[in-house]
Order: sequence, then C-alpha cells, then structure tokens
Amino acid sequence: MIQTILVPQGAEYQAVCRGLSRFPGSQSKVIAVPLGMQALRQFLKKNCQHLNQLNQQVLLMGLCGSLNERYSIGDIVLYQDCIYQGKLQKCDSILNKSIHKQLGDKVSFVKGVTSDRVISLAEEKRNLHQQFGADVVDMEGFATLEFFQRLGVSVAILRVVSDDSLHDIPDLTSVITADGSLPPLPLAWKLIRQPLAAIRLIRGSLQGLKVLETIASCF
Repeated sequence: MIQTILVPQGAEYQAVCRGLSRFPGSQSKVIAVPLGMQALRQFLKKNCQHLNQLNQQVLLMGLCGSLNERYSIGDIVLYQDCIYQGKLQKCDSILNKSIHKQLGDKVSFVKGVTSDRVISLAEEKRNLHQQFGADVVDMEGFATLEFFQRLGVSVAILRVVSDDSLHDIPDLTSVITADGSLPPLPLAWKLIRQPLAAIRLIRGSLQGLKVLETIASCF
C-alpha cells in the first residue's frame, strides 16, 4: 500500500484529493508540494525527513508535458527513470510493477526529464526528446527521486499528459514564485497575453485533471 502521495499544490492536488475522496477507506496521505526543483527540495528537507520508515512507499502524482508524439493529452504515464542535467535517477521497479498491475494497459512506461523552467515551445520539446530520449517533462520528478532514495524510500512517479509535443503553450516560468506557487493574477495576465496558447493549455489541463482524478481513486 502507498502510504504517501505527493502532488503539486493547486489544481493537481485538488484533483487527487477529489479522486481519493471517492473511497473513504483509503489510507494514503496526500501532501501538497511546491512547483519547481528548488522550492521542492527545500520543502522536502523541511517536511519529509520523517518518511524514512521501513517499507515506506511514496508516489508523486500530477500533470506533465509530452516530448514525444506518441503520448497525447490525457495519456497516463509511469516513469521508469528521470534525468536532470545529465544525472539519472531510477524509480522503484517493484512499486512500478504493482502500480502497473493495478492500472493495467491504461498506463505506459516512459522516460522522464525534469526541467528548471516551463518547456513552452514545441521546438524545445523536440530538442529535449532528441537530446535525452525522454518522453515527458516535469519540474519535480528528479528532486523527489533524489531526496527519497537517499532515505531508502521506494518512489514511483505517475503523471497525466496535459500538453502535447506539437504545440506551444504560454511560458509560465516567470509567474512561478520562489515558494513554488502560481499567483492567480499574474497567471491570468500571462494567459491573456497569449490567448490561443492559453486556450490550448487550459483545455489540456482540464482534460488531464479529469484523468488524474480518476486514477487517484485507485489508491
């Protein structure tokens, strides 16, 4: 049984909580974490050292961006490993097998890459795919694996694709605060300035969040 589920704060966290609420008997604890590598590292160091218990299992859930045309909006992906600046961290294979067995053919095994910023341009997505052979991109995967593996804790990463590899989305990097949050007003202003890309991002996110809520109900 997965004792702890980590989810980026905001809409992703809310979607996972809604999914888990369908089954009041769920024993999993959900923790909202900041967006981005640096804020997440500080958060984990301050709040999650106590999770170094025997047989502890941690699952990172959330949305991700596709770098590979093979994976489209709404697809469920389970990381085999994750790369950041040339360093590789592997997910726990036994935990992965358990999750895959639970979700079945709805989930695909992928290679992830973690970025310090939002990858917004389709050209950037293609370049990352070619450079690292990665299928999807996020902003928290590597830091989560790095932290918990030092504690000897089993970690898996389960995400839902919310933007594809073929189109641009707004670059929200400058909107994310130092504490890893997305303030509503600066976010809205950023989206207004790129309306077509914003509509694409919102539609993809809403679709991804629905799937995220559904799979959360499995835990």
